[in-house]
Amino acid sequence: MITTQEDYLESLMGMKKRIFMFGEEIENYVDHPMIRPSLNAVAMTYELANDPTHVELMTAESNLNGQRVNRFTHLHQSTQDLVNKVKMQRLLGHCTACCFQRCVGMDSFNALDVVTYQMDQELGTNYNQRFRKYLAHVQEENLVVDGAMTDPKGNRKLSPSQQTDPDLHVRIVKENEDGIFIRGAKVHQTGAVNSHEILVMPARSLKEADQDYAVACAVPADAEGIIYVVGRQASDTRKLEGGRIDVGNYQFGGHEAVIIFQDVFIPWEWVFMCREYQYAGNLVELFAAHHRASYGGCKVGVGDVLIGAAQAIARVQGTEQAAHIKDKLVEMVHLNETLYACGLAASYEGRRSPSGTYMINVLLANVTKLNVTRFPYEIARIAQDIAGGLLVTMPSEKDFNHPEIGPLLQKYLVGSDEFPTEWRQRLLRLIENITLGAGGVGYLVESMHGAGSPMAQRIMLTRLADMDAKEAYALKIAGLVEEG
Repeated sequence: MITTQEDYLESLMGMKKRIFMFGEEIENYVDHPMIRPSLNAVAMTYELANDPTHVELMTAESNLNGQRVNRFTHLHQSTQDLVNKVKMQRLLGHCTACCFQRCVGMDSFNALDVVTYQMDQELGTNYNQRFRKYLAHVQEENLVVDGAMTDPKGNRKLSPSQQTDPDLHVRIVKENEDGIFIRGAKVHQTGAVNSHEILVMPARSLKEADQDYAVACAVPADAEGIIYVVGRQASDTRKLEGGRIDVGNYQFGGHEAVIIFQDVFIPWEWVFMCREYQYAGNLVELFAAHHRASYGGCKVGVGDVLIGAAQAIARVQGTEQAAHIKDKLVEMVHLNETLYACGLAASYEGRRSPSGTYMINVLLANVTKLNVTRFPYEIARIAQDIAGGLLVTMPSEKDFNHPEIGPLLQKYLVGSDEFPTEWRQRLLRLIENITLGAGGVGYLVESMHGAGSPMAQRIMLTRLADMDAKEAYALKIAGLVEEG
């Protein structure tokens, strides 16, 4: 069982994954400077779980075995579980200032439990039993599981079965008495390289002609036929330069990857949906709801760090007493706490599903995510405003370390006398990282596109808002309809 961050790193060293980056296959990815910061972020989910101060947020009592398990492997059993999840995510944002990569797996577990139970009740299958047996294994070993939902999609006007290339959505290509074989790819896979298991799910609602694409299953992350291609991030090669200051957040980070499945075998015991196309859309919607509410925690935690950096750079530069700076900081707090309030509201308004697992309030979860597509961008804009132009014109760390020009830069780029120039360097690079650089992938771009772009939330709001009921309230109050 993995209990410490050291255990986690050691567990990955024993896995044989095919990983490509910059056109080369990587052998020792655990120590690779481009990937190690993202590993450190995942490792924090283990470290905090061993901290007595945070054990209530980071762990929960499993309904499967009665043991304390990492909350990232837990099925929510109450609205308090939903609330604690959001609080846990904010805490981890404080500690890492980046994406910590286990949320998609956690949200996938909770959606799959609800849908597989529904399938069993209506179809007489045993998917929920299979799934819970699998999840018990994940809990007992404390594994990191990548929830893999997003397909490449190809021509988005066409359904999966209508594509010229049938592999643009993950599909079942064959089956036998032992299991199934899947082919295709999943994109934007956060933390995939850092995972022990991959949990594959359909990415959209499906029709009967698309039934081969209705597949949910689990597979070891180093199974034969799986290839990972790590994606680029802004300013990512700064991690290869050997310095720390210019990276901004040198300890922690995230990564995304394309996962390619080349006829990968899945045994029946790890198959949780096999061509039951009529349930694919429900699974997608329930997962999306959980994940959209999650952003009311993780993005708020990173927002707290950014707000703190903005206040600190104002102090370093001597502008902290200016009225407009104080007002901008208050606005950042207002926006950030509004996101948190939405995440908590979606949790407190959750409900028990027939499987016993608690579901988030779907309407409020979508409101949370729609706000997340806007507010972090405004928070980032204000942080850049407070930081000033040196945010994007500051010379490199190597220039500051140069024997001749370094002392000159220290002299001319100092701020308030009470702070050394290095404070200004480090804070500006941190703000740059979160708002413009590699950290912006997990804070800004993921805020826009993670768990669905803004239109996906608007569509759900249109479906769930019950506009007819609202109109009826107004007509009654206006005296345009009779009571009763």
